[in-house]
Amino acid sequence: MRATENNQDYPFAATNTAAALLDDTGTVLAWTPAAEALLDRRSADVCGRPARDLLADPGSWEAVLAQGGPGKQEGPKDGEGPAGREGPAGWEGRATLRHGSGRELEIGFRVIPLNDGAPGGPARCLVLGAPLELVARWRQDHAFTQELFLQGRVGLAVFDAELRLLRTNSHLLPYTGVPVDLSGRRLADFLWAEDARIIDDRLREVLRSGIPLIGLNTTVRTLDDPRGGRVVTIQAFRLQDPDGHPMGVATVFTDVTDHERWRGRLDLLYRATGALGGSLSVLRTAEDLVKVLTPALGDCAAVDLAETVLTGGEPPADATLTLPLIRLAVAGAESAALRTGSTRFEPPTAAAVPHPTATETGLPETGAREERGCRGELITGFGTRPTEAAGAAVPEWATTVPGAHSAMTAPLCARGIRFGRLTLWRTGDAPPLDADDLALLEEIAARAAAAVDNARRYTKERRTAVGLQRSLLPPATSERPALEAAGLYLPADADSGVGGDWFDVIPLSSARVALVVGDVAGHGLHATAMMGRLRSAVRAMADLELEPEELLAHVDDMVVQVAAEAESDDPDDADAGIPVPSGPAGATCLYAVYDPVTRACVMASAGHPPPAVVSPDGSVEYVELSPGPPLGVGGWPFEPVERELAPGSVLALYSDGLIERGEGDIDQGMDDLADRLRRADVIGRPLRQARHDIVEGLPPGRLRDDVTLLLARTRVVDPGSLATWWLDADPAIVGEARHLVLDQLTAWDLDELAFSTELIVSELVTNAIRHAGGRLRLRLIRADTLTCEVSDASNTQPRMRRARNSEEGGRGLYIVAQLSHRWGSRYTRGGKTVWSEQNLPPA
Repeated sequence: MRATENNQDYPFAATNTAAALLDDTGTVLAWTPAAEALLDRRSADVCGRPARDLLADPGSWEAVLAQGGPGKQEGPKDGEGPAGREGPAGWEGRATLRHGSGRELEIGFRVIPLNDGAPGGPARCLVLGAPLELVARWRQDHAFTQELFLQGRVGLAVFDAELRLLRTNSHLLPYTGVPVDLSGRRLADFLWAEDARIIDDRLREVLRSGIPLIGLNTTVRTLDDPRGGRVVTIQAFRLQDPDGHPMGVATVFTDVTDHERWRGRLDLLYRATGALGGSLSVLRTAEDLVKVLTPALGDCAAVDLAETVLTGGEPPADATLTLPLIRLAVAGAESAALRTGSTRFEPPTAAAVPHPTATETGLPETGAREERGCRGELITGFGTRPTEAAGAAVPEWATTVPGAHSAMTAPLCARGIRFGRLTLWRTGDAPPLDADDLALLEEIAARAAAAVDNARRYTKERRTAVGLQRSLLPPATSERPALEAAGLYLPADADSGVGGDWFDVIPLSSARVALVVGDVAGHGLHATAMMGRLRSAVRAMADLELEPEELLAHVDDMVVQVAAEAESDDPDDADAGIPVPSGPAGATCLYAVYDPVTRACVMASAGHPPPAVVSPDGSVEYVELSPGPPLGVGGWPFEPVERELAPGSVLALYSDGLIERGEGDIDQGMDDLADRLRRADVIGRPLRQARHDIVEGLPPGRLRDDVTLLLARTRVVDPGSLATWWLDADPAIVGEARHLVLDQLTAWDLDELAFSTELIVSELVTNAIRHAGGRLRLRLIRADTLTCEVSDASNTQPRMRRARNSEEGGRGLYIVAQLSHRWGSRYTRGGKTVWSEQNLPPA
């Protein structure tokens, strides 16, 4: 072997290798310069001495010789050298030699017996050696190359410097027209000249520059089968001889035809979905859709819809009825034929779309199609049939386009009701439609049906918007383990409908409840829409377990964004529909969270008046808040305030319309509200009755602003329904935690939940120990649900994922989610809390 380890040649090559000549007694007769370099021992110091002296342990000489094959069971004889241990083919082994510097060097060697042609003469052998690491690496390279050419997953090819094929695996291009023996051939010998030229040009560039070719996608077609061809991805790199001169190119061919085809289909599906979501106009949606489908999927496309859909009406659910359809949109080379073809169309009424024409043909026939549901239909080959035969066998809708040889249609279905169809045709030399094309059309039709149905319902709902305004408010009364709540809303003008005030009671984790009261500036549809968005945003963010001040900050950002969007609206947009009256986007809001375990109520205000607290003794006081700016100002912080409430206290949250009635200043209005709360006896009476007495004498017709009132009587969780344990971050504590929980459930007579709760506790505690560390708090709360909490000092939120079949872990939170009615996590001042709720068994 060459002395340098960078040489990748065969380690036992005869040229310039580390070699020694030994006689039959194992004495070194000759020593090459490469051997001197390998062991740092001069030839004069080695020749004439026994080879065993070169070993790091001369006593291992017999063990080294024992690797030689025949005779190794009985061991070497005294004075026997390596030449007598094997036949003429020689043998290989390994040994540890002593380097001239004193260190040990492990080598691999090969013994080659020498025959001098003299019978009975002294036996000699040639020993070739190389570092063992180099020998092992050569063997790995050899095995890798051999197995690489034996596999058939990808095509491999080695070209010489003239781009002639030298070597391939048997699956280079498993297509019709590829010769069995490719050795010495060029790509142009069996591929289309254009396809071969593209590949050859890129391979020559690799030969010239030495820069590898990565991810060249190209089409290859053989001379014998030049139809659609196949799409392949080519990777290539240059091969060099030991002197660094280019000697050829190695390439990897991967067939990606199916991948490219499906990627194109996904791209078309993506663009079609974008077209469907671009407008709430049924006409524009249909026109955008057919433009996307042609010519990407077909040469002609058409959308037919039932006339009732265009006016917002509900199509009949009876699928056996034939609906008159209106051809709403067409596109393609033969679009004129689709409007004035053989099928008779009638113009729509003035209430319908202004341009499309109507047809008397209904939805595709039922019967067999009814059994398949809302599936499409594919017709092929009819373009080559005689007209008489084709007319008898092919549906009329398929023959509408002249020159079409294949067609397909998919019904538009929503909620099990069919109200239209999407149809495509291919003509001329285009390949016929197939089942994959039909599957794609069915998927696009399903999304189109949802978009059209949404537009239909949008049209219908806009006509009844005023009637639906009041439905944006929550139920007037609610009962929670944490409190009893009753709300009331009075509009400023009974004839104008609901304005922008709202209240809400939002259940949170661990039996906590959020109370919300807000007031959007202005009245009418704009204020109502803004109120609905704010209420939804608050509920969504409350589900994220944000602190009151943080939640208001997020809602403030949302209001700022809504105001910016309103300013950027285009008043000349013809598809915008009836314009919504504009107005200020600002709002005030008070958000409070009550915990029945600690009796603490944390609240923050965005420009909203402070709540009143009615103590169990009947006294009334207002919470001292530091209100932040109204929502929509942006950039200002909100300050939280915490107040401990006695059991049975009543919180009164309200809008400014209750204290700003034009009869005096705000302080007078707040004093008047306190008197009303005392007189209504909110402590001793049901809140659903007391709320009406508080607003008595405030007729809607004389109010200058909407009035909102939310009363909440606080409750506490009984200490006997609460269990808390502090645990060390030790995996051994998981078993103890399960026993603690099981004992507590038995004490609460909740053995039905023992199995599920034991698993939940085990997973949550294990996750906290593994990912958080530090002391843990395990808490059970028995209220209307059984809540299990695990709190730790980490701020990293848990994330549920779907574990693979081969993974041993990653299923903990999935198990928790399956066993829980609901679960989640929330940040705390000291870290986070992961919680799980289970419904209690029936009493």
